[in-house]
Amino acid sequence: MSDQPNSPFQIKLPLVLFIGLAAGVLIGSNITSRNASPGTGDDMQKLREVLGLIKEDYVDTTNTAPLVEEAINLMLEKLDPHSVYIPASEKVQANESLQGNFEGIGIEFNIFQDTLVVVAALPGGPSEAVGLRAGDRIVKVNDKNIASIKLTNRDVQKLLKGPKGTEVNIEVLRRASRTPIQFRIIRDKIPQYSIDAAYMVGPDVGYIGIQTFAKTTHEEFRKALKELRGKGMKKLILDLQNNGGGYMDQAIAIADDFLPAGQKIVYTDGQEKKYNQDAIATSEGDFEQGDLIVLVNENSASASEIVAGALQDNDRALLVGRRSFGKGLVQRPFELSDGSELRLTISRYYTPSGRSIQKPYDEYDSDWLNRFNHGELFTADSIKVKDSLRYKTANGRTVFGGGGIMPDYFVPLDTSNSSAYFNRLFQANVLREFAFNYAEQNKAALEPKGFEWYTQNFAITDAMLNEVVAMGKRNNVEPDWKDLNKNRMRFQIFLKAEIASRVWGRPQFFPIYNETNEALQKALTLFDRIPELAGRKM
Repeated sequence: MSDQPNSPFQIKLPLVLFIGLAAGVLIGSNITSRNASPGTGDDMQKLREVLGLIKEDYVDTTNTAPLVEEAINLMLEKLDPHSVYIPASEKVQANESLQGNFEGIGIEFNIFQDTLVVVAALPGGPSEAVGLRAGDRIVKVNDKNIASIKLTNRDVQKLLKGPKGTEVNIEVLRRASRTPIQFRIIRDKIPQYSIDAAYMVGPDVGYIGIQTFAKTTHEEFRKALKELRGKGMKKLILDLQNNGGGYMDQAIAIADDFLPAGQKIVYTDGQEKKYNQDAIATSEGDFEQGDLIVLVNENSASASEIVAGALQDNDRALLVGRRSFGKGLVQRPFELSDGSELRLTISRYYTPSGRSIQKPYDEYDSDWLNRFNHGELFTADSIKVKDSLRYKTANGRTVFGGGGIMPDYFVPLDTSNSSAYFNRLFQANVLREFAFNYAEQNKAALEPKGFEWYTQNFAITDAMLNEVVAMGKRNNVEPDWKDLNKNRMRFQIFLKAEIASRVWGRPQFFPIYNETNEALQKALTLFDRIPELAGRKM
């Protein structure tokens, strides 16, 4: 499990009706039950004695259950940052983001001006089936008013999520209707996807962005690969930036798609021999020959680092970006007797060359700031490596272990378009609300022209930016014209991408917004470096 902080420059995407627990590397999706190990008898007896004394002899009546939960958390804190305890009441919610589906009504939503607004009814979900539309404003849930009550995202989750087969009744206001509309929705399983986008970025270059390694990631990846091949893809850019990890088997399966049979992908080593495993590529690879570039940054962790390390050590891909997070531990979930869950670190993993990329635990809270202050995010020369952690790839290139994976080609963090005003408007939901409203009012005119026409001809005008500023002021965000003028392009690209996503669907956000993806733009110029770095003749 990866606990790295989000970069201040990272844009978070819209909320969908689920909550996930950020995952690092988890072995499998099955939860293992286990009794106490031999040799713990004396320790267990001491804990029982203390609890018994508190229960029977303490001056006040005491509920010991919270004390036990706190004690468990304190014990795990002494181990490592990734061993965690999940109470039974939070287990389903914690695992949803990795399961490939969740249970609810199936909407993407946002809260605009203290009103819950449907941004999209997710395809195949129960809300789409009953006719809920983008722009509908949900004002009542089960006869309870939810408008203008300081609603939070967590409130929405509690109101609309629920087990498959359960019923929820909502009342919505729709622009075209003078009276409220009632909907009865039966909750169901809603698929969620771990691939952000898959599209062609050049005549023969495909792009696939993976946001997490969930239960269905490899299946999604294979599908995306097939579709891109059908469009003429011969080279691929795999974007693992800001991917915090997930299921180890999914990372191994994707690495296997790029590597010929017999090449090592990763191996693990733990106290228990049953956790010592070698993952070797099979003959099932789906993209073993085409040129490959992998994008990583300081938020690429765990399962992402397994893929990146395997492809770098086998000289299969050019890594572009910045040093990855540095998480080289593997967790396994154990179900406890009361239904709660313990995710315990059970092994370390190593890249094919033998590298451990785990950074010291005491660097977790300060690592990003240290990288920033030392200049590592801006110049490759500022990155310190240890000669004692020097390793060789299959073709003899030098790579280093410890504290993450170093890319083959460094791309500095671009702060020239960092905008405090943009961030304030974004946090106040102004940018998305403007884009949502504009798309709702102009979709009928834009949609027939097509996405290709839009990308080439549509522009965010000064008048539109003025409207954003006015909307911000109404939401207590004071104008900052100097900042806006300096970062005009950033505002324009984001708004154009958001409007496109509202007209043609979420996948169309990325072909536009990725104009700000510095690593991707640089990668497009680096395919001629692949033969040289892989040790092949040019």
